[in-house]
Amino acid sequence: MCGICGELRLDGRAVAPELIEHMLPALQRRGPDDAGTWHSGRVALGHRRLSIIDLSNRSHQPMVDAELSLVFNGAIYNYRELRADLQARGHVFVSGGDTEVILKAYREWGVDCPSHLHGMFAFAIWDGRRQCLFAARDRFGIKPFYYALDDNRFRFASNTQALLAGGGIDTAIDPVGLHFQYTLHAVIPAPHTILRGIRKLEPAHSLQLDANGTQTLRRYWNLDATRLAEPRSEQEWVDATHEALLAAVRKRNDVADVPVGVLLSGGLDSSLLVALLAEIGVRDFHTFSVGFEDQPEEKGSEFEFSDQVVERYRPVHHKFLVPNDQVLKRLPEAVDAMAEPMFGQDAVAFYLLSEQVSKSIKVVQSGQGADEVFGGYFWYPRMLAERDGTRLERFRKHYFDRDHPEFLRMVTPPYRGADHTGEFVASRLDDALSDDFLDAVLKLDVTTLIVDDPVKRVDNMTMAWGLEARVPFLDHHLVEVAARCPVGLKLQSDGKHLLKRIARGIVPDAVIDRPKGYFPMPALKYVRGPFLDFMRSILDSRACRERGLFDRGYVDNLLAAPEMHHTRIMGSKLWHLALLEFWLQRNVDGTA
Repeated sequence: MCGICGELRLDGRAVAPELIEHMLPALQRRGPDDAGTWHSGRVALGHRRLSIIDLSNRSHQPMVDAELSLVFNGAIYNYRELRADLQARGHVFVSGGDTEVILKAYREWGVDCPSHLHGMFAFAIWDGRRQCLFAARDRFGIKPFYYALDDNRFRFASNTQALLAGGGIDTAIDPVGLHFQYTLHAVIPAPHTILRGIRKLEPAHSLQLDANGTQTLRRYWNLDATRLAEPRSEQEWVDATHEALLAAVRKRNDVADVPVGVLLSGGLDSSLLVALLAEIGVRDFHTFSVGFEDQPEEKGSEFEFSDQVVERYRPVHHKFLVPNDQVLKRLPEAVDAMAEPMFGQDAVAFYLLSEQVSKSIKVVQSGQGADEVFGGYFWYPRMLAERDGTRLERFRKHYFDRDHPEFLRMVTPPYRGADHTGEFVASRLDDALSDDFLDAVLKLDVTTLIVDDPVKRVDNMTMAWGLEARVPFLDHHLVEVAARCPVGLKLQSDGKHLLKRIARGIVPDAVIDRPKGYFPMPALKYVRGPFLDFMRSILDSRACRERGLFDRGYVDNLLAAPEMHHTRIMGSKLWHLALLEFWLQRNVDGTA
């Protein structure tokens, strides 16, 4: 896990020597253990390292192997198997980690190398012989890859802050990105971002850029969500899921030269991770839970459930309770750590939890992805029950934060345009590798929507403290198994039926049978008191008014009754507006 950056000049000029030095400080928290740079005329690469696999200097980056130079962020869980295969093919290794395996894989398989990698990754290789830059991103976009491209140069980094630090980036609001931001609760599908001058590489894609500027974008993986030719019984699906999940948890525990812990929320998913680690024989691993102050409408912690898991398995447990005054005080730090503005109310929760976890450990497993892969959210059965309308209409009714007419009322005339989100979602729900409507919904969720919410949130908030988060529920072998399971089976037991079957007997019944919970942060959902004052000050600020993004009548309506305006999945619309403006002020304007 690390931070990467670099630039390829397309105009024949040499990269400015100071560019990488300007960019690296914005990546330091992602990689506090080491730093490196490499320059060769029109190309420069930079790297900040968090040492997890092969802690020696032999895995220092940028890693150079003859004409190939690499910067890499992530973890390759099959690197040992790939290393043995590549050695059998005649490749010689000088290090013991996964970084060099990517270099040799590229040398052996060229642009097909990402399909051989099992893990989470974003990397760039300068091929001096072919005079091209080759970049790739993992199947679910767990690791970020942002870039800026114009006629003169291609610049990339692990976060937008590093790109901005290099200067010369168009920071105007992208109207397409803005539409996505406010309809899909801050999910902006690649290649767009909220800023016109910054793009991101799509998950499961590689990008080759020749020195003359020619671009070649390739998809190297696509999820098959069609039914198997030979039907399976329920028990066969349970067994196949159990086997794949156990393998995913084992890989993410074993492929590390440092201890691996678990973020234990008290929900089914993270509790199941604890139980499976015990099943494969891991002992004395660390678990971490965080809670916040209650609101009258909602509890602020799930300790009553996580405590039961701790009681059963006796890990080395750490529990933190964060008061609301600390949440508000530390919120600006969390916003500074966001590569893109995030509406998820648990972003600051993950930020504060990661700070505490990083004091004890460098790597954790986390339960993100289980709801999307195994059908755990309440809106899935509601969508399935809809019988009228197109696929888009059935999806929109239960998921969009704002329909297009409300978006048009929210923004000022320069940002009013087409229904970009509707057009995009309609095209994705018309998927040839999905048997029915809900198969297409789950595929859209796990391959696209999840990338920005919650996967990006977990990456940004943990890496802000040099903490690597691994997500076994997004192991692509496991997802491939689950995607072909009949939807009706997944949705039994109020969702996640297969996981509940696996958990029964090894996870406390109270955890399995509880209503679906969410990482609680009530103060950002039911906005009142100091939190309301904070958001009002942002939206009434001179910077916000001069930006002219939001219609003032819409803003005033939210401020007049902030607790009355929630999205379909219970996000605060006031928080949505305040968060974007605050992010722009801190990360683009530099005025907050």
